[in-house]
Amino acid sequence: MSLEQEIKLQVTQADSLNLQALGWLTSMLKQDVYQQHLLSTYFDTPDKALMTFGVGLRLRQIGEQWLQTVKCSGRASSGLHERQEWEHELVAPVFDLERLAETAIAPLLEQEQVWSAIEPVFTTEFERDVWLLVLEADTVVELAYDRGEVRAGGKQTAIHEIELELKHGDIEHCQKLADKLKAALPLEYSNISKAGLGYKLSQGTDK
Repeated sequence: MSLEQEIKLQVTQADSLNLQALGWLTSMLKQDVYQQHLLSTYFDTPDKALMTFGVGLRLRQIGEQWLQTVKCSGRASSGLHERQEWEHELVAPVFDLERLAETAIAPLLEQEQVWSAIEPVFTTEFERDVWLLVLEADTVVELAYDRGEVRAGGKQTAIHEIELELKHGDIEHCQKLADKLKAALPLEYSNISKAGLGYKLSQGTDK
């Protein structure tokens, strides 16, 4: 289990951002920027038992790799998301129940009527540019620039955002970076996670 701390910034234009044009940003790079294609399926029961319990469950494919992830709803304020997270690699896109039993979802695994009703609710698919940055005082931040969509029940809505995830160091330095990016680019802080966006879409709204 880890405590995930990330700042989410929504892009307020349809056109892609040119982050490479920000010399002060490229100067912070610890390694070359690389791209990933991420396809994730989120699961719940028809009556949204997991959402009500305050946990999220997904299977994610990154290239040939599969991951299962459990996240608590946590808290979000002014774009800063803080939540507990459990993530494990899988050999195939099938849940590892022993690993899930070590997470916050464990009480629901024990309820057969809940676990047997688990089904896909929505998917996210997007391209991610990954920037590993070194900030002040050896603070390390992963900047993820995501472009794609959420899909649920024949509907879809766009994903176009930047996430700044603290890997090591002081969240205050991460916040300073977010403020600087927001001043330079068409961005606004967002308290809505991709899962939150997916649930809204699955329930009939995309706002």
